[in-house]
Amino acid sequence: MSATRILIVEDSASLAMSYAAQLSEAGHEIEVCATGAETEAQLTGAARFDVVLLDLQLPDANGLDIFERHQDTLADTSVIVVTADGSLNRAVEAMRIGAYDFLVKPVNAERLLTTVRNAAERHQLAREVKAVRSSKTKDRFHGFVGSSPVMQAVYRAIENIGDSKAGVFITGESGSGKEVAAEAIHRSGRRAKKPFIAINCGAIPENLLESELFGHVKGAFTGALENRIGAAKAADGGTLFLDEICEMELKLQVKLLRFLQTGMIQKVGASTPEPVDVRVVCATNRDPAFEVSEGRFREDLYYRLNVIPLELPPLRDRGGDVLEIAQSFIERFGAEEGREIESLSNAGREFLLTHSWPGNVRELQNTIRRAIVMGKGEELEIGAIREVPAKAFQGPAGSMPSEAPEASRGDAVASAALAPDLTLDQIEEMAVRERIRLHAGNIVQSAKSLGVSPSTIYRKLERWDQF
Repeated sequence: MSATRILIVEDSASLAMSYAAQLSEAGHEIEVCATGAETEAQLTGAARFDVVLLDLQLPDANGLDIFERHQDTLADTSVIVVTADGSLNRAVEAMRIGAYDFLVKPVNAERLLTTVRNAAERHQLAREVKAVRSSKTKDRFHGFVGSSPVMQAVYRAIENIGDSKAGVFITGESGSGKEVAAEAIHRSGRRAKKPFIAINCGAIPENLLESELFGHVKGAFTGALENRIGAAKAADGGTLFLDEICEMELKLQVKLLRFLQTGMIQKVGASTPEPVDVRVVCATNRDPAFEVSEGRFREDLYYRLNVIPLELPPLRDRGGDVLEIAQSFIERFGAEEGREIESLSNAGREFLLTHSWPGNVRELQNTIRRAIVMGKGEELEIGAIREVPAKAFQGPAGSMPSEAPEASRGDAVASAALAPDLTLDQIEEMAVRERIRLHAGNIVQSAKSLGVSPSTIYRKLERWDQF
């Protein structure tokens, strides 16, 4: 076992030296702080400690206040508070909020060593339990379904970064589960009980995004009839998820960068900024480095956000996960539609395993739902409902849109042949999703080819994905 790292917080130089000498002789690594300011610097820095010996009476701070402020940082650390006889109530309060034990001055040397040893063993045991849990193969993880090796790596990465304060930049194809990953990061960390607020930067008109993100005061602009706190303030203490971050205009990127650097937000129309404590997780289905090289995304903002990169694999690279995910959708949608499905047909299994799934999990979800709604009997057929003639979705002149490559026209409107049984909205969804696929998930290009704005596409996708 590696040496235990101990932080001693004690303003009395003689006592600090005494504790340090005894603990160093026992083989521990020691750091000493004499003031609250020094302690704050240690706890907000990169160093992590197994045990903290915390004096509650410091010349410039209250040790209990420091403990409360840094509960997230100290969640995996054994904190031993040191107090005088007259402050036992505060020691009990420290125990209530998570301290491992307390010592009363003057501290007996043997008691000090025993308490620290027990605290270190407790910390080591907790770390080993966490490691064992992480090493087990998982088929479900905070909203994800799948036991493939690539997803096990994703799960471990999320567990490792869950407690960090660093920003996370999630990349992956459209429909690969970026928001699920963001929520998993939030739920895996110390902020899990605080708010998780998601903003889709492409689904909100540019002139309203700043207000949605940072809030506004009444009368700040036409239509601002009341004060609005904004997503950043709503997520205070928790996680702010910025989806499709590469759709954000450059002027607002500057303000976002300032927020990340200062931790302060300024509402639209407000005269003074205010502090906000949030962890920022962002995502895009584009190549952010390419967007930087093209001048559409600020380089300084990219490096500020991309502290911890997390790339999600496309469904086609996840092997048998497609069957596990399909089964979960079959159970869910079967119950919703009142259908009892005992098995998936062999042809259906073959289709699931061989299809390239350009729309990833989102496409799979829609495919399963369609199969359940349109099918009959206890065996679910999937592939058959997609084998439809391309002519069913031809335009007025009897030809396909010019943007669609010849080889892909059969898939371009696959399900539209079912038009007699589908609503106009369902046919529109199929057409839009196929256009997105043809443009490799690029919403801007897809919107341009359809003659609409990207925000229109994002609003429609957000509505469709709720069902």
